[in-house]
Amino acid sequence: MTPAGIVVAGAGQAGFQLAASLREGGFRDPITLVGDEAALPYQRPPLSKAYLAGKAEQDGLFLRQPGFFAEHAITHRPGIRAVAIDRAGRCLRLSDGQDLAYDHLVIATGARNRPLPVPGADLAGVRQLRGLADADALRADLAAARAIVVVGAGFIGLEFAAVAAGRGLPVTVIEAAERPMARAVSPEMGDYFRGAQEAMGVRFAFGAGVTAVLGRDGRAAGVALADGRELPADLVLVGIGVLPNRELAVEAGLPAGDGVRVDAFLATPDPAVSAIGDCARFPSPFARGLTADGTVRIESVQNAIDQGRCLAARLNGKPAAYGALPWFWSDQGPHKLQIAGLSGPGDAGVVRGSGQAFSVFRFRDGALSAVESVDRAGDHMIARRLLAAGTPLTPGQAADPDFDLKALALQRP
Repeated sequence: MTPAGIVVAGAGQAGFQLAASLREGGFRDPITLVGDEAALPYQRPPLSKAYLAGKAEQDGLFLRQPGFFAEHAITHRPGIRAVAIDRAGRCLRLSDGQDLAYDHLVIATGARNRPLPVPGADLAGVRQLRGLADADALRADLAAARAIVVVGAGFIGLEFAAVAAGRGLPVTVIEAAERPMARAVSPEMGDYFRGAQEAMGVRFAFGAGVTAVLGRDGRAAGVALADGRELPADLVLVGIGVLPNRELAVEAGLPAGDGVRVDAFLATPDPAVSAIGDCARFPSPFARGLTADGTVRIESVQNAIDQGRCLAARLNGKPAAYGALPWFWSDQGPHKLQIAGLSGPGDAGVVRGSGQAFSVFRFRDGALSAVESVDRAGDHMIARRLLAAGTPLTPGQAADPDFDLKALALQRP
């Protein structure tokens, strides 16, 4: 009997990495990637950076060229959505009406942008940035834009703001919190990037709420704020977070809250179903003391790649608990922010360095939890070694410019 093999619902970074790593590990049965986008699997981070700025083109985004899939016997089904899981029959129902049998199903459906729940959010000129089609539309819009409003001062919003400001366009960023990237970085780092963005010409409205997108002739013409202000804008980018695509799991009776629940091996309670990537919530040693149950859902390329590799190893008969160190980056104009580890709002911060290149070492209950670095790549690499190895570091040592962090990181346990 011919095996049904592994079916992956989702052809993004996590799904692609799983398929590639399965073949690298010697997996011989069929592998099918089902993706709702028409394009080949591609990188998302450049969309809000080099691609949007016109410094990268579409061909350079693809994770592999078409020949790779044929050469490695990976079936890619583009432009098709997975709509339902029949767990008893072990098949996946597709949007074209077909049923795809599986021996093991992997949910790698990613996440979608959170919509802006105000009148006028559906006007022409109101955009979000998640996929390649979004980036293409934004590139076209930027060529004709005269005034831009960004709703949300997270990574995507600030990366886009830097690109738009770099073109000499007036940009205002609206943020409900009192500083940029409030949920992701320390106050010190948030303050620095506020100043860096303002130096590029970006204006901010903090503690502000959007009540409506104002229109004229079916297009965005401005944004109304809760305090009565109206800001002109013929292009509005909404970047207020994402929602995990968990519906497949929920409708199939699998546990899913803020993400599809998996164990340390990335498995759901159904032994024939796993989940990875942006849609999965999993236990992490780096989330201890950060969340009530020690689980986390992470939206990053690093996590997608590492989970794809980890699950591929298990499916190839070499199981290991997932414990990769989370790390992230954001390019905003000439500045690169790099983060290693996971921090919370209550974590203390110690600054190392000064001026336009420094790091903030975050501590939770006296233990190093994360390190945020701006234009200090050396600190970032040292932080990754320290955190991954669990090497003890005190706040006093981090603050001491004469303390040799590199030597500490190179010590053998």
